[in-house]
Amino acid sequence: MVQTPTKPLTLDEFLQLPETKPASEFIDGYIIQKPMPQGKHSTLQGDLVPAINNVLKPQRLARAYPELRCTFGGRSIVPDVTVFTWPRIPRDPDGKVSNTFALAPDWTIEILSPDQSHTKVVRNVLHCLAHGTQMGWLIDPAEELVFVYFSDRTIAVFENPGDSLPVPSFAELFRLTVGELFSWLET
Repeated sequence: MVQTPTKPLTLDEFLQLPETKPASEFIDGYIIQKPMPQGKHSTLQGDLVPAINNVLKPQRLARAYPELRCTFGGRSIVPDVTVFTWPRIPRDPDGKVSNTFALAPDWTIEILSPDQSHTKVVRNVLHCLAHGTQMGWLIDPAEELVFVYFSDRTIAVFENPGDSLPVPSFAELFRLTVGELFSWLET
Protein backbone atom coordinates (compact mmCIF):
# COMPACT_ATOMS: atom_id res chain seq x y z
CA MET A 1 0.00 0.00 0.00
CA VAL A 2 1.46 3.36 -1.04
CA GLN A 3 0.77 6.14 1.41
CA THR A 4 0.97 9.58 -0.17
CA PRO A 5 1.84 12.30 2.31
CA THR A 6 0.18 15.72 1.93
CA LYS A 7 3.64 17.11 1.15
CA PRO A 8 6.72 15.24 0.02
CA LEU A 9 8.75 13.78 2.89
CA THR A 10 12.49 13.53 3.17
CA LEU A 11 14.15 10.37 4.40
CA ASP A 12 14.97 12.10 7.70
CA GLU A 13 11.32 13.12 8.16
CA PHE A 14 10.20 9.56 7.42
CA LEU A 15 12.59 8.19 10.03
CA GLN A 16 10.99 10.46 12.65
CA LEU A 17 7.52 8.95 12.05
CA PRO A 18 6.28 6.23 14.41
CA GLU A 19 6.77 2.66 13.24
CA THR A 20 3.78 0.93 11.66
CA LYS A 21 2.66 -2.68 11.78
CA PRO A 22 3.32 -4.11 9.33
CA ALA A 23 6.39 -2.03 8.63
CA SER A 24 6.43 0.87 6.18
CA GLU A 25 9.34 1.48 3.85
CA PHE A 26 10.59 4.72 2.31
CA ILE A 27 11.33 4.24 -1.39
CA ASP A 28 11.91 7.02 -3.91
CA GLY A 29 10.07 9.58 -1.77
CA TYR A 30 7.06 7.34 -1.12
CA ILE A 31 5.94 5.54 2.00
CA ILE A 32 4.98 1.97 1.15
CA GLN A 33 3.52 -0.28 3.82
CA LYS A 34 4.47 -3.93 3.52
CA PRO A 35 1.61 -6.45 3.44
CA MET A 36 0.74 -8.33 6.61
CA PRO A 37 2.63 -11.64 6.54
CA GLN A 38 0.47 -14.72 6.18
CA GLY A 39 1.03 -18.34 7.17
CA LYS A 40 3.52 -19.52 4.54
CA HIS A 41 5.53 -16.31 4.73
CA SER A 42 5.66 -16.38 8.54
CA THR A 43 6.56 -20.08 8.63
CA LEU A 44 9.47 -19.70 6.21
CA GLN A 45 10.74 -16.53 7.89
CA GLY A 46 10.37 -18.00 11.36
CA ASP A 47 12.34 -21.13 10.46
CA LEU A 48 14.96 -19.47 8.25
CA VAL A 49 16.33 -17.01 10.81
CA PRO A 50 17.21 -19.62 13.48
CA ALA A 51 18.46 -22.07 10.82
CA ILE A 52 20.98 -19.48 9.62
CA ASN A 53 21.87 -18.34 13.14
CA ASN A 54 22.38 -21.91 14.41
CA VAL A 55 25.18 -22.33 11.86
CA LEU A 56 26.75 -18.87 11.55
CA LYS A 57 26.24 -17.15 14.91
CA PRO A 58 28.20 -19.55 17.21
CA GLN A 59 31.31 -19.01 15.10
CA ARG A 60 30.71 -15.26 14.96
CA LEU A 61 30.62 -15.35 11.17
CA ALA A 62 27.28 -13.59 10.75
CA ARG A 63 23.87 -13.04 12.28
CA ALA A 64 20.40 -13.16 10.70
CA TYR A 65 17.69 -10.68 11.70
CA PRO A 66 13.95 -10.77 10.93
CA GLU A 67 12.23 -7.57 9.76
CA LEU A 68 15.21 -5.27 10.48
CA ARG A 69 15.01 -1.69 9.23
CA CYS A 70 18.03 -0.88 7.07
CA THR A 71 18.53 2.71 5.90
CA PHE A 72 21.03 3.38 3.12
CA GLY A 73 21.26 4.83 -0.35
CA GLY A 74 18.29 7.17 0.16
CA ARG A 75 15.90 4.35 1.14
CA SER A 76 14.72 2.83 4.37
CA ILE A 77 13.64 -0.76 3.81
CA VAL A 78 12.66 -3.71 5.98
CA PRO A 79 13.66 -6.96 4.27
CA ASP A 80 12.07 -10.12 5.62
CA VAL A 81 15.50 -11.46 6.65
CA THR A 82 18.82 -9.64 6.66
CA VAL A 83 22.17 -11.24 7.36
CA PHE A 84 25.17 -9.18 8.44
CA THR A 85 28.72 -10.47 8.77
CA TRP A 86 29.87 -10.26 12.37
CA PRO A 87 32.30 -7.32 11.95
CA ARG A 88 29.68 -5.24 10.09
CA ILE A 89 26.98 -5.48 12.78
CA PRO A 90 26.58 -1.89 14.06
CA ARG A 91 27.41 -1.59 17.74
CA ASP A 92 26.94 0.99 20.45
CA PRO A 93 30.01 2.30 22.33
CA ASP A 94 29.40 -0.40 24.98
CA GLY A 95 29.71 -3.13 22.34
CA LYS A 96 26.03 -4.06 22.24
CA VAL A 97 24.10 -4.28 18.97
CA SER A 98 22.92 -0.85 17.84
CA ASN A 99 19.28 -0.05 17.19
CA THR A 100 20.17 1.73 13.95
CA PHE A 101 21.42 -0.16 10.90
CA ALA A 102 22.43 2.54 8.41
CA LEU A 103 24.02 0.16 5.92
CA ALA A 104 23.10 -2.49 3.41
CA PRO A 105 22.99 -6.10 4.62
CA ASP A 106 25.54 -8.61 3.38
CA TRP A 107 22.68 -10.95 2.38
CA THR A 108 19.06 -9.96 1.91
CA ILE A 109 16.18 -12.42 1.82
CA GLU A 110 12.64 -11.57 0.79
CA ILE A 111 9.63 -13.90 0.97
CA LEU A 112 6.91 -13.01 -1.48
CA SER A 113 3.45 -12.54 0.05
CA PRO A 114 0.30 -13.20 -2.01
CA ASP A 115 -0.64 -9.52 -2.39
CA GLN A 116 2.90 -8.18 -2.69
CA SER A 117 4.33 -6.60 -5.83
CA HIS A 118 7.04 -8.84 -7.25
CA THR A 119 8.53 -5.77 -8.96
CA LYS A 120 8.79 -3.77 -5.72
CA VAL A 121 10.55 -6.63 -3.97
CA VAL A 122 12.98 -7.16 -6.85
CA ARG A 123 13.76 -3.44 -6.87
CA ASN A 124 14.61 -3.61 -3.15
CA VAL A 125 16.91 -6.60 -3.74
CA LEU A 126 18.63 -4.77 -6.61
CA HIS A 127 18.97 -1.63 -4.44
CA CYS A 128 20.73 -3.74 -1.82
CA LEU A 129 23.08 -5.25 -4.43
CA ALA A 130 23.90 -1.76 -5.75
CA HIS A 131 25.00 -0.81 -2.23
CA GLY A 132 27.28 -3.74 -1.48
CA THR A 133 24.99 -6.66 -0.60
CA GLN A 134 26.67 -9.89 -1.67
CA MET A 135 23.53 -11.89 -2.47
CA GLY A 136 19.76 -11.67 -2.46
CA TRP A 137 17.13 -14.38 -2.31
CA LEU A 138 13.52 -13.95 -3.36
CA ILE A 139 11.52 -16.89 -2.06
CA ASP A 140 8.18 -17.54 -3.76
CA PRO A 141 6.15 -19.91 -1.54
CA ALA A 142 3.28 -20.18 -4.05
CA GLU A 143 5.57 -21.46 -6.82
CA GLU A 144 8.00 -23.18 -4.41
CA LEU A 145 11.04 -21.65 -6.03
CA VAL A 146 13.84 -19.27 -5.11
CA PHE A 147 15.31 -16.54 -7.29
CA VAL A 148 18.94 -15.94 -6.34
CA TYR A 149 20.44 -12.56 -7.19
CA PHE A 150 24.22 -12.53 -7.23
CA SER A 151 26.37 -9.43 -6.61
CA ASP A 152 27.09 -9.12 -10.35
CA ARG A 153 23.28 -8.98 -10.79
CA THR A 154 22.99 -12.28 -12.58
CA ILE A 155 19.91 -14.22 -11.55
CA ALA A 156 19.35 -17.94 -11.19
CA VAL A 157 16.17 -19.83 -10.39
CA PHE A 158 16.16 -22.84 -8.09
CA GLU A 159 13.04 -24.99 -8.09
CA ASN A 160 14.05 -28.65 -8.00
CA PRO A 161 13.79 -30.11 -4.48
CA GLY A 162 17.38 -31.38 -4.62
CA ASP A 163 18.85 -28.04 -5.70
CA SER A 164 21.30 -26.65 -3.14
CA LEU A 165 20.69 -22.96 -2.67
CA PRO A 166 23.77 -20.78 -3.18
CA VAL A 167 24.85 -18.66 -0.24
CA PRO A 168 27.38 -15.84 0.08
CA SER A 169 30.97 -16.99 0.69
CA PHE A 170 30.88 -15.99 4.38
CA ALA A 171 27.92 -18.36 4.86
CA GLU A 172 29.33 -21.40 3.08
CA LEU A 173 28.78 -23.56 6.19
CA PHE A 174 25.02 -22.99 5.86
CA ARG A 175 23.48 -25.55 3.54
CA LEU A 176 19.86 -25.71 2.44
CA THR A 177 18.08 -27.32 -0.47
CA VAL A 178 14.89 -26.11 -2.11
CA GLY A 179 13.16 -29.25 -0.81
CA GLU A 180 14.32 -28.65 2.77
CA LEU A 181 13.21 -25.02 2.63
CA PHE A 182 9.70 -25.78 1.45
CA SER A 183 9.36 -28.86 3.69
CA TRP A 184 9.09 -26.38 6.56
CA LEU A 185 5.59 -25.61 5.23
CA GLU A 186 4.54 -29.21 5.99
CA THR A 187 5.37 -29.17 9.70
